[in-house]
Amino acid sequence: MGDFATLFLLFVLVTIIGTWLRLSRARDQAIHEARSRCQQHGLQLLDETVGLSGWRWRRFGDQHVVERRYSFEVSIDGDDRKAGHLWMMGNTLTALILPTLELYTPEPTEHTAEQKQAATGGNVLPFRPRSCDRDIRH
Repeated sequence: MGDFATLFLLFVLVTIIGTWLRLSRARDQAIHEARSRCQQHGLQLLDETVGLSGWRWRRFGDQHVVERRYSFEVSIDGDDRKAGHLWMMGNTLTALILPTLELYTPEPTEHTAEQKQAATGGNVLPFRPRSCDRDIRH
């Protein structure tokens, strides 16, 4: 019985080490994907790393496979920190979630309608919601 217990413990140890190595390679691939996608979209990958934040079972054809979710942080302009996520099945990127870029448009100064029309270069006036001084109920 002693040989069986030793062999079983050795098998469990080899399985744990193999799983850890496979997950390490998948994490390295996730870091590579996050770097390249951030560079492609003009974002800065902060801390140059990703972290495993979850997993789920997915049906892929006739098989059920594990899909891993990695989270990371990106910066749009260097002064902010936004969350990003990527999903990987094996070493393949299956989904990517990056923060949206919001363009800042300064509020226009008060001009007359003619000045606004001249500034836009045509006969289209920019839409601005009207302010309601009273509550109107129908």
